[in-house]
Amino acid sequence: MTQLIYVADPMCSWCYGFGPELQALLELMPEASLDIIVGGLRAYNQEIMGEEQRQTIRGHWTHVAEATGLPFAATGMTQEGFKYDTEPACRAVVASKMLADHLASVQLLSVFRAIQHAFYAEGKDVTDLHILSDIAVHALNEIDGAESFDASSFYETLVSPMCMADTRQEFEQCQRWGIRGFPALLLVHDNALHMIASGFTKTAALVAAIQDIQKK
Repeated sequence: MTQLIYVADPMCSWCYGFGPELQALLELMPEASLDIIVGGLRAYNQEIMGEEQRQTIRGHWTHVAEATGLPFAATGMTQEGFKYDTEPACRAVVASKMLADHLASVQLLSVFRAIQHAFYAEGKDVTDLHILSDIAVHALNEIDGAESFDASSFYETLVSPMCMADTRQEFEQCQRWGIRGFPALLLVHDNALHMIASGFTKTAALVAAIQDIQKK
């Protein structure tokens, strides 16, 4: 079995752009397992976003849109007092793993994608814990069946000290691996980690890199 580790942040625009490439890879390798580790791109940032920073980030979004054709809402990051803190969105992914540990990690990728779509394509404030709870529960219920999860229970897990600690541990794991940019895709092979992608990478290049390592 091919074992992959996806290191990313739901509020990283190139991770959003990488989504279709990763999905295509998983469809080509249905036997592959995928673990998701959240990276904490701008975790714990408490600076209110100014117009200059907003325009800079929107410039990055334009590059992603041009490269991928993915939609970006004009209303993104326009909420009053918006802080580009990616820790809550990352924590929602961790909470999903805690609450739905009976699901395969590759299935939980849908929660990650739902947060991305809400932020980038719909312009929602995914630093808001209640909004995050609604997004994650909707995605989980689509996988596991209607009403398997509810937003109030998810919120309780999301604000729990354990969930906060687990999220921080994932950030620290990324740092120990020396990963500073996202997305990153790792292959576990012969009890060692191999970097398959560091940054946006096309599916064909991912397949070639995996095959090259496995042949060795």
